[in-house]
Amino acid sequence: MTNHAEAIDQHIRTYLLVFGSLIVLTLLTVGSWHFLHLPIGPHIAVALIIATIKATLVACFFMHLISERKLILAVLALTVVFFFVLLLLPVMTSLGDQVGH
Repeated sequence: MTNHAEAIDQHIRTYLLVFGSLIVLTLLTVGSWHFLHLPIGPHIAVALIIATIKATLVACFFMHLISERKLILAVLALTVVFFFVLLLLPVMTSLGDQVGH
């Protein structure tokens, strides 16, 4: 029974750490906007990088995807394949039109 309580305490600590990290990253996003004097493009890049880190934390810990490595890698690989197919489809279509004329 004690082992079960320790496991629950460890999960709660992890969730609180991730929650604290999300708060710090949100403050970092707002702070970078106010205190860094950059052009708009780099500000957006910094905000998107921080947002990507926050989304990764939420997906990994709160959605429990960190334990689904094989499934995530398979979905990621499939996404990459579809991405390149969608990029190459217009190129192949335009090549087909050029060969036909």
